[in-house]
Amino acid sequence: MDVTALGEILIDFTFAGKTADGKNIYEENPGGAPANCACAVAKLGGKAAFVGMTGCDSFGEDLKNTLKDLNVEVSGMRTTDKQHTTLAFVSLDANGERHFSFCRNPGADTQLSEADLDMGLLQSTKILHIGSLSLTDQPAKSATLKAIDVVKKAGGLISYDPNWRANLWRGRSDAMSELKSLFKYADIVKVSDEELALLLGDVSCEEGAAKIHAEGVKLIMITLGSKGVYYSAKTEGCTASGTISVPKVKVADTTGAGDSFNGGLLFRLTRREKPLNFTKEELIKDINFANSVASLCVTKRGAIPALPTLEETEAFVKANY
Repeated sequence: MDVTALGEILIDFTFAGKTADGKNIYEENPGGAPANCACAVAKLGGKAAFVGMTGCDSFGEDLKNTLKDLNVEVSGMRTTDKQHTTLAFVSLDANGERHFSFCRNPGADTQLSEADLDMGLLQSTKILHIGSLSLTDQPAKSATLKAIDVVKKAGGLISYDPNWRANLWRGRSDAMSELKSLFKYADIVKVSDEELALLLGDVSCEEGAAKIHAEGVKLIMITLGSKGVYYSAKTEGCTASGTISVPKVKVADTTGAGDSFNGGLLFRLTRREKPLNFTKEELIKDINFANSVASLCVTKRGAIPALPTLEETEAFVKANY
């Protein structure tokens, strides 16, 4: 596998307008940050797998079928009859920014255990992509740490995206400690500017990147919303940093923006035999590609349904860079 993503998979009920008498209408869309990333890689033509758990319900069946339709390997998916598939209601403000309300107490995605892991799948992947929401509850936390250990021992890389969802943690101080705990295992980190401030305080991108690099991370992306992406690389062949702007698009829904960026970047990195063996110029092209994937994604509602193909992305790159 090029990329195996592990963590939450859920149904996003995305706001889709109002009835004649003013009641909200929600559209059922497959989602979950790691699942979104795996689907982005697969839709671009990469070999992607997903490891996670759903409930034994129609939502879980829909999610698995969605991934299969996109050619995501689902042999690592498991089901449980003890918890329902996790749900999230996503409301949007006038700028398309998201606000989440979760039905996850604790939710099927948290029930993945070490015993559920497909060791062969993990050992054969170039990059394992993980988020932070699998750290909120056991046994998913232990399963995540075990998967990281298996992949690293097999020579694979770890990609980490620390997502902050306040209402899924028991307290902010505990959450920040957990979110930062995975930096020491990661080779690649993508974090938003808002999450950087939560994790490290009032720091500049340069200062924040330096602190994350100190944990051993080789490639850092700090997304800045409409202002672009700050990147910092300290690999064997490339030491570089800078800020790259993004094209302006009409935003419909920012759900999945960061995940689609991750998918686009990991897809490009895994086109190489050694994903972190790049020049500054090559990295900038990879980031422009990832920005294009995210830019196209936010022009439509939902995360997975809005993901672009390789042809659409390459056309966007050609028109905007």
